[in-house]
Amino acid sequence: MNRSIFYIFLFLWCLCPTFSHAISWNKTYQDYFERYKDVAISQMQQYGIPASITLAQGVLESGAGQSELARKSNNHFGIKCNGWTGRKVYHDDDARGECFRAYDDPLDSYVDHSLFLRNSQRYSRLFKLKKKDYKGWAKGLKSCGYATSPTYAHRLIEIIELYGLDRYDKDGGGTGFTLTPFKSSSGVSQRGTLHPINEFNDNNFVIAKQGDTFRSIGADVGVDYRRLAKFNERDKDAVLEEGEYIWLKKKRRRAPKEYKGFVYRVQAGESMYSISQRFGIRLKNLYKMNDLTPDYIIQVGDPLRLR
Repeated sequence: MNRSIFYIFLFLWCLCPTFSHAISWNKTYQDYFERYKDVAISQMQQYGIPASITLAQGVLESGAGQSELARKSNNHFGIKCNGWTGRKVYHDDDARGECFRAYDDPLDSYVDHSLFLRNSQRYSRLFKLKKKDYKGWAKGLKSCGYATSPTYAHRLIEIIELYGLDRYDKDGGGTGFTLTPFKSSSGVSQRGTLHPINEFNDNNFVIAKQGDTFRSIGADVGVDYRRLAKFNERDKDAVLEEGEYIWLKKKRRRAPKEYKGFVYRVQAGESMYSISQRFGIRLKNLYKMNDLTPDYIIQVGDPLRLR
């Protein structure tokens, strides 16, 4: 081969991410996705982060759960301390002995990843993208500084496309987000023909569609509409907004244990009620745990304890 051509080829091979970081399908990655896809879908429904992005970041940052940080600290997203008050570990990364967050369970890492992105002003513009725009999310994460690698966005996109992870961004990948069966007050197992039943905070919820009422949802899932309204702290004849969470059992007093120590920052357009619905927490308990009175008007950026 002509020497000049050889050096040109070598230069392009080093420069182009397609050459230098090409990946091929492997069972370890596929097993990882099978294990965590329901968690990623649940987080997408809760926070609006594409499940494909969460899974691709998780597998890349954790080496499919095999990295030292993932094995010893359950940290699947390489999130550093940055004000973290929980358990910490020290690990060499961009510098020696950097501080990383440690979790009791990988699920905690997935929840924290969602909160880390959602509550940071740095990543706020990403939430204006559509959930199906995984390419925009991948490029946005890189431009916002999530990782220092110049090929980070390309690698996320390559993983998503090779494994078809974007199917999980489309209406929950056909899973309906149903993690466990729900039994109505009559004891009959229901799944809802129009409203797939989801699970969170040791409870079940559906997502309201345009024009829904407690009557229409109750008829679909087999729960008396008056009880349904009571569970959700609303009038039984209320017209619901599209996208609202409607809980099928009485809401809990606090968020799951994974939220211990987390501080939620109020987003634009939210109210104490909408936050209580989002996390399945009784409204009076949300006020109480934050030492607030019902007449308090929350402001964007206000810190809230969820547990």
